[in-house]
Amino acid sequence: MSCTLSMAPNDRVEPSVIKSRQHIYQDLMARADQSPNSVWLAQIIASWSVGDGVLPDSLGLSPAQFQQLIDRYFPGYPLASQACSGSSLDYSRMLEKQDLEILLAQFAANPGTETDWLIALIVAACLGSDHLWQDLGLWSRSDLSAMLGYNFPELLVRNSKDMKWKKFLYKQLCEAEGLYVCRAPSCEVCKDYPQCFGPED
Repeated sequence: MSCTLSMAPNDRVEPSVIKSRQHIYQDLMARADQSPNSVWLAQIIASWSVGDGVLPDSLGLSPAQFQQLIDRYFPGYPLASQACSGSSLDYSRMLEKQDLEILLAQFAANPGTETDWLIALIVAACLGSDHLWQDLGLWSRSDLSAMLGYNFPELLVRNSKDMKWKKFLYKQLCEAEGLYVCRAPSCEVCKDYPQCFGPED
């Protein structure tokens, strides 16, 4: 059930107009330009609108960026900026925030404002405790891989063994710093292999 609806922030919510994630997604896509990013963002926003994922108010963007994103991908769609989940992310415990932003920007296929929005959402979701696709509000791991492959194709190439994405991004940070905290000679012989490469259902 949804508690953040397509509405002005001060509108009252009547039970009869509560929408499911699927209905919100369909409403968003009815206004979208059908670009690949609009499909993934519609999933993220629909999930966020019903309290799924960890993204906070305005998806973790500034209020101005949030409205710009909606205007760019879903013009005319009225959406309150409050997170239904009540999530509030504590970036003070995320010392690697800037490093993650730099890492993703380094591999961006089309650097610019729209990619910066995606980077902000991905970095915010990295603060969650579930798989990255779940914390973002995407509907499957394959959707996350497709979104990353479209916007950061070299990262998809690098993740040739299909490591879980959150672990993979942090592994990239460690390697960039010359840190190799894993003692196993290779992933294939590591006793923690399922934690890094297991299914993400």
